[in-house]
Amino acid sequence: MTLMPAAFIGHGNPMNALERNRYTEAWRAFGRAVPRPRAILVVSAHWYVHATAVTAMPRPRTIHDFFGFPAELFDVSYDAPGLPDLHEQVADVVSPTWVGADLDSWGIDHGAWSVLLHAFPEADIPVVQLSINALKGVDYHLQMGAALAPLREDGVLVIGSGNVVHNLGGVSRALPDAGFDWAQRFDQAARELMLTDPGAVGRLDGHGDFDLAVPTPDHFLPLLYVAGMAGATGTTAEVLVDGYAYGSLSMTSYTVGMPTPDAAGGGFAAPLPDGPPPDGANI
Repeated sequence: MTLMPAAFIGHGNPMNALERNRYTEAWRAFGRAVPRPRAILVVSAHWYVHATAVTAMPRPRTIHDFFGFPAELFDVSYDAPGLPDLHEQVADVVSPTWVGADLDSWGIDHGAWSVLLHAFPEADIPVVQLSINALKGVDYHLQMGAALAPLREDGVLVIGSGNVVHNLGGVSRALPDAGFDWAQRFDQAARELMLTDPGAVGRLDGHGDFDLAVPTPDHFLPLLYVAGMAGATGTTAEVLVDGYAYGSLSMTSYTVGMPTPDAAGGGFAAPLPDGPPPDGANI
């Protein structure tokens, strides 16, 4: 079977699901360029819990895990099937790490479907999510990514979905397409490692701008899964698309194991809705 690539997608705010901009056009180009996967395994920033688990239901529900957005976004349904058998395969490749089977509590959250709506709009490829264990440190997540690498040989497309820089308390609506100096410094440091030595991305927790760029680890950790996967196979990443939104969000995305596809598109990341402040909206 064709070796699947892997990708980290900087998904930004959920409104990108409904927008056409240079980021979503890059996600669409990625989806068109990859071989058809047997399944998609998503490590989403929004399933951040005190356990390592895999969704194992045949029909995962669409989860609208945010607040203050327009009804149009809550009406979105991404009706991809699940693949319960993938739980056993994931548990086997990461053994002796324990991985639970989630039969009914989660589904497909917006970290996954806001990207998949563009990359795989037909929703006809099985989608499974892997939770991010909030009790574990950086090394654990890098090692998990490395352990998952053999899935690529069996037709599984692994996608990490988060943001390299994600500081909702620092959002500035006056900067819809720009990043603060500290956001740019941290994003550039991540880029240098992803393009040269992805297995060393864990060192970013010692970067001088880490506390500003990563005030909570949930959106940063999905990057480590893709970095660990690249490091385990002796490859590096390529930039799929890059840029900033609202000063304190990096929209940078990476691919592993494939050339960067051409994507024609312009425009800023999706605008934030009026309503609760971003750090109260679960974006």
